[in-house]
Amino acid sequence: MPSIRIIIAAAFASVALAASAASGNVADPVPRVPQFGICATGPRVTCVVDGDTFWLEGTKIRIADINTPEISKPSCAAEEALGWRATRRLVELLNAGPFVLEVQGRETDRYGRALRVVTRKGQSLGAILEAEGLAERWKGRRGNWCNVA
Repeated sequence: MPSIRIIIAAAFASVALAASAASGNVADPVPRVPQFGICATGPRVTCVVDGDTFWLEGTKIRIADINTPEISKPSCAAEEALGWRATRRLVELLNAGPFVLEVQGRETDRYGRALRVVTRKGQSLGAILEAEGLAERWKGRRGNWCNVA
């Protein structure tokens, strides 16, 4: 099955340009990239839930190629601490510039989240988190983060 690719900067650039044209200001053709923070209480539009889940313009996205430690219901203090590091790092990675969302396999998970591999210049952001020790490759189930040295 071929992958479906959505280039985030392009979508936001066209919206920004349409808004600029409607207002008479067409001198700003710079692509707009959404800015992420950590999700707070209340409505979630564009924010990071944890190291492998984020919201983009009202759509909840689960990064399909990795699993990160939990912060909402961790099994131990070490998992929670590592989970917060992964969450903050994902915010940095998403805010670093345009990225691509790719469907590789199923489009949604059993919770209705969009399953996407997030890439920038052909490199998976999940693989970056994995290389930094903040994620593991997705194996179809949660890993044990409490026995990690």
